[in-house]
Amino acid sequence: MKRGASVHRDPTLAVREFAEQVALPNPAVVIFFCSSEYDAGVISREMSQHFRCPFLGCSSAGELGSRYQKHGIVGVSFSTDELMVASHFISPLTAYSAEQANSIVSLLRSELSIEDSTEGCFAFCLIDGLSSLEESFASDTYGALRGIPLVGGSAGDNLLFKETTIYHNSDYGNNAAVLLLARSSLPFEVFQFKHFIPSEKELVITEADPRTRRVIEIDGEPAAVAYAELVGVSPAALTPAIFSENPLMLEIGDEWFVRSIQSANPDQSLTLFCAIEEGLPLSIGTGKNFVETLRNHAKWLEQRQDIALTLGCDCILRRLEVEQKGLQKEVEEVLDQLRFVGFSTFGEQFNSVHVNQTLTGISFGFGNRIRP
Repeated sequence: MKRGASVHRDPTLAVREFAEQVALPNPAVVIFFCSSEYDAGVISREMSQHFRCPFLGCSSAGELGSRYQKHGIVGVSFSTDELMVASHFISPLTAYSAEQANSIVSLLRSELSIEDSTEGCFAFCLIDGLSSLEESFASDTYGALRGIPLVGGSAGDNLLFKETTIYHNSDYGNNAAVLLLARSSLPFEVFQFKHFIPSEKELVITEADPRTRRVIEIDGEPAAVAYAELVGVSPAALTPAIFSENPLMLEIGDEWFVRSIQSANPDQSLTLFCAIEEGLPLSIGTGKNFVETLRNHAKWLEQRQDIALTLGCDCILRRLEVEQKGLQKEVEEVLDQLRFVGFSTFGEQFNSVHVNQTLTGISFGFGNRIRP
């Protein structure tokens, strides 16, 4: 495997430099993340010219290698000795269903000759981050995968919230997703890391519109009013910083997941980055030390294997927190330690769940796990 990066503003030169860095004699797949400022048509054309293997990628809210970057491209190539892959471009995403998920996964499994044993297999997805369809996509896809782990991220466009792009071979566009199924000869760990824990401040969603991701009432009060009271500010003082520091948390099984708030609306409702159903009991999240938590997560991965590469999808809200608190240098030291490549997302997927303010990913080790 090889990592590459470029910050050329010219997409032709950026892809050329990236391609030179990740060139392999026997490439199986190239995964990349790039600035939404690039012309998508040029990126697709140049990637097709430079790579004869499958490739997939998306626009980002910032790129991540061993350090944070913007206005560029980052990515990784895997060799056929490391991965066997099959992939599928899904468009229009609005037509995606559990039935289609089963059909696509069945096709991909057939291409890889995956029958009963799924040892060494994982799935990676990228999805339009403005589709508001990540919840159903993750649920339907993971259901079809029948236990194969699913990790992914929602494409971004910096923070414009206008249009994101999914790339797969000659196809590209919005209202789309791409699904990669892989069998790895390398050992790997899938993970989802966060630095929030639930507090004793609990609440119940009493009215919501999951389709628009709006929470209308909390504990029978206007959502913004009730939330502001719980976090100790006035409704007028609700800002992105308050939302980032005090996300909602939902318990699924025996695990807690973050549900981040995007904005407070004039009608006192709240818009979230994830859909929320009525009747759900939630907690206000409390943040732990960002850098210390990330270091502990890195140690956890290192205890399992010597890390060759970490492919990750990191929430844009985490990046904003790092920038606001001046933590870039310390975080980049950990990213370098993890041999990281990834992007800042508009949301993250882990198995059947769509989450926020989380780092999801796959960490690959050296050596052989099984023969692909």
